[in-house]
Amino acid sequence: MPLWKKILIGMILGVIAGSILGPNAEFLKPIGTLFINTIKMLIVPLVFCSLVVGVTSMEDTRKMGRIGLKSVALYLVTTAIAISIGLALGIFMAPGEGINMTASAAAPVAKEAPTLIQTLLALIPQNPINALASGNILQIIVFALGLGVALTLCGEKAKPAIALFESLAEAMYKLTELVMKLAPYGIFGLMAWVTGKYGLDILMPLIKVIAAVYIGCIIHVLVVHCGLISIVGRLSPMGYLKGLIAPASVAFTTTSSSGTLPSTIKAAREELGVSKGISSFVLPLGATINMDGTALYQGVCAIFIAQAFGVDLSLSDYMLIIATSTLASIGTAGVPGAGLIMLSLVLTTVGLPMEGLAIVAGIDRILDMARTSVNVCGDLMVSTLIAKSENELDESIYNKKAS
Repeated sequence: MPLWKKILIGMILGVIAGSILGPNAEFLKPIGTLFINTIKMLIVPLVFCSLVVGVTSMEDTRKMGRIGLKSVALYLVTTAIAISIGLALGIFMAPGEGINMTASAAAPVAKEAPTLIQTLLALIPQNPINALASGNILQIIVFALGLGVALTLCGEKAKPAIALFESLAEAMYKLTELVMKLAPYGIFGLMAWVTGKYGLDILMPLIKVIAAVYIGCIIHVLVVHCGLISIVGRLSPMGYLKGLIAPASVAFTTTSSSGTLPSTIKAAREELGVSKGISSFVLPLGATINMDGTALYQGVCAIFIAQAFGVDLSLSDYMLIIATSTLASIGTAGVPGAGLIMLSLVLTTVGLPMEGLAIVAGIDRILDMARTSVNVCGDLMVSTLIAKSENELDESIYNKKAS
């Protein structure tokens, strides 16, 4: 039986178990936690080795720069589109109307947005070993890219080191394959816990917020992603949709783009036919800076909070929300709950009440499931388009999946 079917069965059984057990489903959470811990174990070595191998496999620094520019451009454009969809749905569905939110709730303290200079300086690790140990993905990416470029420029002398990284990368891919066998069980435990903890009674008052985010995520994948695959890539969107099932399922339950990276890389290569070089370079980058679903969530929640508190937003406020969400996505780590940090920055930027964040936080886990899935789907879409543009897409594998 394919992995995605096992994962789907695990999700359904988890929902059933959570519905029956209610809060008592908490005892099943350790099963999911064990799976998440094994995934986290893979993230740093997988990202580091994949990027080094991805850069050295290109053997052309100009090609790496070209692919990097394409990746960042696509990620930022789709993120801006996603936040626009979120704002439009928030206005159309009006999730904040009829919800009595008062300023008496304990308001989380907003984190001050770092300046551009601080953001740029934070990209360079003073101690690469410390960056690896602390899991600072952005610094790890910068160090891995620099090391990969240096190894490429060294030529023959660097071949033993390159061979070592290739061996380590292959070992990580095999370890990933072994860990993914635990996915159906881990997802069962997570879904049971989530369903038991967040019952329908708790969700009903905010059901319109949840509906708006989920509808927006579906629209973004089916219209934006599939549209780009069809128009720009001239490929059947069915191949893309079938290929994203397994990683999207993992993302839906782990709520971590970085944690889903092993599954994403596996699907890109084996289901979509993306080359080793492209997938090793584009996907780790996307897991860190591509936040389509998170940006869409910012739009819906910002409108929800504005409506709930009776705050009228101007056109300039909407533009500011789009700009802030798009740029903030670059520095937001692909880990669970990162979207809530981004939302605090957006609310602060446009002057919306921070009390609204406390209300949204109550259903953040449910929203995080959808937005993380879209983030991962976006990573796969961009890697497929770039592989196609660089003639590094095995269309026989892709078309076989599409049929």
